[in-house]
Amino acid sequence: MDILIIGGHGKIALLTAPLLADAGHTVTSAIRNPEHADDVRTAGAEPLVLDVEHSSPAELEAAMRGRDVVVWSAGAGGGDPERTYAVDRDAAIASMDAARAAGVRRYVMVSYRGASVHHGVPEDSSFFAYAEAKAAADEHLRGSHLDWTILGPGALTLDEPTGRVQVDPQGPSEELPGTSRGNVARMIAAAVDSGASIGRQVEFVDGDTPVDDVFRR
Repeated sequence: MDILIIGGHGKIALLTAPLLADAGHTVTSAIRNPEHADDVRTAGAEPLVLDVEHSSPAELEAAMRGRDVVVWSAGAGGGDPERTYAVDRDAAIASMDAARAAGVRRYVMVSYRGASVHHGVPEDSSFFAYAEAKAAADEHLRGSHLDWTILGPGALTLDEPTGRVQVDPQGPSEELPGTSRGNVARMIAAAVDSGASIGRQVEFVDGDTPVDDVFRR
């Protein structure tokens, strides 16, 4: 399959690209900074300079035309609420609309554990803008008529990936294991290769279930 990763220089994307390439897929990674092109190539993907925050609908559609799958792994990185809404909500929604216009059916969203329109984050929290943005983007995706998957990892870590996760963990985040970015990458690759992941929102942390078994249930 021909796969476009948006947010191609992020830590998760750089771990995902080689997994997809090794599985025989053609991978293109959209990046904002052309200086990141060599990192993307080293990861096994072809770089595409595309600033999704400021791209027109026509530019987004052109970037997606001919793809089989779009993976959203981009983010504003927190801090500035205005940019958070611009990237995590508006650009994400624009990419979904562009995917549909370009004839791409499959869309995999990297969200976070707890993302919901009922997230409960207070307005005076520094996390509020991100929670609102991701809730709106995920809700739009569910109603987009795309073949969607939403992945909700818990608190991200740089731990070595185990290839094993715990799905739908219960309890407050501070009482749960973190989620290795490498395990998130493995969940993306598994979702891309499994039709059983379509229409599913899966929350997970590091655990004991092999990633390859998650979408066989």
